[in-house]
Amino acid sequence: MPVEITWWGHATCTLLDSNIRVLTDPLFASRLAHLRRRRGAVPPAEAHRADVALVSHLHADHLHVPSLAALAPGTRLLVPRGARRAVPGLRRLRHLEITEVGPGDAVRVGDLVVRAVPARHDGRRLPVGPHRSPALGYVVEGEARTYFAGDTGLFDGMAEQVGPVDVALLPVGGWGPYLGEGHLDAGRAARALARLAPRVAVPVHYGTYWPIGMDAVRPHEFHAPGDEFVRLAAAAAPQVAVHKLGHGESVRLEVAR
Repeated sequence: MPVEITWWGHATCTLLDSNIRVLTDPLFASRLAHLRRRRGAVPPAEAHRADVALVSHLHADHLHVPSLAALAPGTRLLVPRGARRAVPGLRRLRHLEITEVGPGDAVRVGDLVVRAVPARHDGRRLPVGPHRSPALGYVVEGEARTYFAGDTGLFDGMAEQVGPVDVALLPVGGWGPYLGEGHLDAGRAARALARLAPRVAVPVHYGTYWPIGMDAVRPHEFHAPGDEFVRLAAAAAPQVAVHKLGHGESVRLEVAR
């Protein structure tokens, strides 16, 4: 059975594996605080359908309470441990089945197993709040093993802690002219790809949101990361097939282990 991946923009993807729909870091907004969506339509109602949604960390462009509120009743939601304490809005989402997880935890969803793995990123709910939660990646194991990295920098033992994977959804940029600590740009993402050695990679987390009024500030950081990742990945990990998707575009993958 093929695995299908749809990129809706930023870190939001739908993974269809074993007839289970997995949604990553749902963000369905045209504007978020000082950010506006500059490329790609706001994801349609189809994107709201999921059997399970994964939230990688507490930053508002990854844990967006209004987008989570749009999910159907009964949708399972995995969030980092401590998220409900740090983000009170989660407690109002009584229509969702929320489970808090940390690195090493595994949750079964139908024929899938979802493993939480470490990420190197600030897990706090910014800009206020002292409560910390771990930033996570997830490995979805079904017909394929698909790694959703969330937000992360390179870290020692990444390949060992993530484990063998067939598909990697890797962040290659951000939402502003400068990437802070704990992020992958196109070059670091290519180096991560060489460590992880999946069969297939899809670049995400770029070319969607940008600060209002900053269109002329380092615009290549908005436009270029996807193409740059394709170029650098070909040199660093030539055995990996890279699929650069447009917003709302899907790819079907035959992944034979």
